[in-house]
Amino acid sequence: MRRLLIAGNWKMNMTNHEAVSLARQLKVKVLGVHRVDVLVCPPFTALTAVGEVLGDSEISLGAQNLHDRNSGAFTGEISGPMIRSAGAGWVILGHSERRQYFYDTDEWIHRKLLAALEAGLRPILCVGETLEEREAGKLESVLQRQIRGALGDMSTDLLKQVTVAYEPVWAIGTGVVATPEQAQEAHDMVRRMVAELDSAVARDLRLLYGGSVKGSNAAELLGQADIDGALVGGASLKAEDFGDIIAVAEGLVK
Repeated sequence: MRRLLIAGNWKMNMTNHEAVSLARQLKVKVLGVHRVDVLVCPPFTALTAVGEVLGDSEISLGAQNLHDRNSGAFTGEISGPMIRSAGAGWVILGHSERRQYFYDTDEWIHRKLLAALEAGLRPILCVGETLEEREAGKLESVLQRQIRGALGDMSTDLLKQVTVAYEPVWAIGTGVVATPEQAQEAHDMVRRMVAELDSAVARDLRLLYGGSVKGSNAAELLGQADIDGALVGGASLKAEDFGDIIAVAEGLVK
């Protein structure tokens, strides 16, 4: 059985003081949570401080992006070894905001995935369509391009370390949520696409849903056959809201 993962993407929010305060609150929220995995991804500046707070908890630590090179003249960038040295074990890659605002291409995301894995990080690969692409009937072709572009030539050993998050771009930060049926349809597509690369990996692959997840809609979404957790944005910035989602997930696991 695939273990549920609830991941919080804090994006460009939180000073170190605010991040430490939130981390301390979340430590209390996860007391007694044993059936699901919990991950938070603060901004780079807060990784070490948050890691020190969470060091004796069950909450894992991740980053939000990395460069595909380990070092060099890349002003303003962060490498996989740097992230590891800050105490993180996960990294989000290919988020729609990175694709849209920073021009991350499928080929570059592929290189970043390889760099993350080489550094010993567990990557969460984000995929998803815009509203225009969905309305044009391009959901499947967009997902196919993103999945094959990122994962196409990876070995089984590498593929097994990847988590995929489906995030319909039209539902991120908008308050609009894909219906459980829409989310399940897309997750089923992604699993079948990964199965074309490696059927054994696809069965065990954790697929997360991202897009305006809240405590009030988490049960319906997480109850779908191919949804194995959530990548949470806005709701992860408040301990109460993120804790509600975690509690829902914990309650779904027998």
